Amino acid sequence: MRSQCIWTPCKVLTPLSFKPSSFFTFSFSKQLLLPDKSVAAISSTRRGISSYPSLMASSPSLKDAVSTQQPLQVAKRLEKFKTTIFTQMSSLAIKHGAINLGQGFPNFDGPEFVKEAAIQAIKDGKNQYARGYGVPDFSSAIAERFKKDTGLVVDPEKEITVTSGCTEAIAATMLGLINPGEEVILFAPFYDSYEATLSMAGAKIKCITLRPPDFAVPIDELKSAITQDTRAVLINTPHNPTGKMFSREELSTIASLCIENDVLVFTDEVYDKLAFEMDHISMASLPGMYERTVTLNSLGKTFSLTGWKIGWAIAPPHLTWGVRQAHSFLTFATSTPMQWAAAVALRAPESYYVELKRDYMAKKEILVEGLEAVGFKVFPSSGTYFVVVDHTPFGLENDIAFCEYLIKEVGVVAIPTSVFYLNPEDGKNLVRFTFCKDEGTLRAAVDRMKEKLKRK
Repeated sequence: MRSQCIWTPCKVLTPLSFKPSSFFTFSFSKQLLLPDKSVAAISSTRRGISSYPSLMASSPSLKDAVSTQQPLQVAKRLEKFKTTIFTQMSSLAIKHGAINLGQGFPNFDGPEFVKEAAIQAIKDGKNQYARGYGVPDFSSAIAERFKKDTGLVVDPEKEITVTSGCTEAIAATMLGLINPGEEVILFAPFYDSYEATLSMAGAKIKCITLRPPDFAVPIDELKSAITQDTRAVLINTPHNPTGKMFSREELSTIASLCIENDVLVFTDEVYDKLAFEMDHISMASLPGMYERTVTLNSLGKTFSLTGWKIGWAIAPPHLTWGVRQAHSFLTFATSTPMQWAAAVALRAPESYYVELKRDYMAKKEILVEGLEAVGFKVFPSSGTYFVVVDHTPFGLENDIAFCEYLIKEVGVVAIPTSVFYLNPEDGKNLVRFTFCKDEGTLRAAVDRMKEKLKRK
């Protein structure tokens, strides 16, 4: 008879003698939450982060406790994907009392009228499972918003799938429409869930690198990459982490290649309302593209409600079928009262979006001017709430070493961009800052860097 094991909440063990000199990650092991590689089973970060085998020698009791545990297990297709950089950096921000300009979540709340709508929905008893592919009123609101933004009329019953955040929409799209062995083309740097979900789908990944200063699409390289085995191209515009917005010319060229080669396009547009220096163009709106495009979006970025995890996928019925099949067995349904509130949000007057853009442009100006004054080379950011900079003027060997120094010695968090590339070397000179923070926080971070960060 197999013994039973009761799982309990993990506790962080931090021996006083443990003084890390580089990044570390956390992994769950029954009752323990341990720094990276304290035993072989404990996971490390996805790429390029240092480890701490010395911990075990400094803590015999910890070693004894761990030795009784079974090795952590994970399917081979996920072995390379460990604690995300965002979880790791947020933990380090707390540990070192650093100002977190790393992970892209606002430190201010969403609009009152949306929160009140959620409260009212809960009071009205809208608390049971929603229809699997979305509350009808919310689906209608998505269709209305999409028509305003793109001019396209979609059927909310047949062409819209509500998901638990855009991350689930991405996963449902990959798992529902990509067969094992089919090729998908990504543009690096890329949001880290893309590679992980494609690996779960068994896809072959081809990567086209966007390079500073303008991160333009290398069209000739893209043409060479598309083959008879290419199933889809995944685009993120406005682009995380660079802030690049794909131009109409770039999108039209990609569209022509996809039509010519019968390739699908998955387009992540969660930052569509944070377009500062040019108008956002949705790939689905280009001639001949709606029938081969899945448009992915969410509520969180536009309404500063990232914790609600409300997303959606818009696609023609023949593609929506695959998305919904995967969604049905991932989460089945998304939070009912939050969907009712999200419908209210999407019907906000245009003045809301005007004010949103104005507020973020002011925040962006504070951060960009501050980073330039500190001595960074700041690359143009036309959208999102991110800015990418070249850290090399400060003399650290790579982005990991720089971000470590920035947290421990300066008290500010940035994200090393090498984790967003298939080849980490491509991102070793770049780090990402976010400006989705209140102006006081941004100014405080700039002041810390001006005081403590010196060019070498």
